[in-house]
Amino acid sequence: MKLVIQRVNYAKVTVSGEVTGEIKNGFMVLVGSEKNDNQATVDYLAKKLTKLRVFEDEAGKMNLNLKQVNGSILSISQFTLLADMSHGNRPSFKAAGEPDSAKKMYEAFNDSLTNEGINVETGVFGADMNVELENSGPATFELDYQE
Repeated sequence: MKLVIQRVNYAKVTVSGEVTGEIKNGFMVLVGSEKNDNQATVDYLAKKLTKLRVFEDEAGKMNLNLKQVNGSILSISQFTLLADMSHGNRPSFKAAGEPDSAKKMYEAFNDSLTNEGINVETGVFGADMNVELENSGPATFELDYQE
């Protein structure tokens, strides 16, 4: 599983003009599920994500985590994170999980975040989505699970 995490002042996702998820302060997370993802993968990443100290404290230093700033997560499924563009001009998605499995892992990831005590808003798996956000910093991070 691969995550692209953006620290945001706000973020929202719409599908066919309808808002399906919206947050204020927190993370907008793009989630790409790989073939070998399992519950251990999603639990590890959910715990790691909620403990990342990337929010500024009163001294302006990245020292606070999501819970300490009462932040939320907008979770968006995005299989294109797993694109291999090393050969030719058209991306290959061989590493991406099959849709049914990827959907289960995406939902399990969101459930694991909720179990960590985080408010989670989502897009719609497999839908054509429009995402609007204001990146704070800007601060953008990548996180993946390596066995």
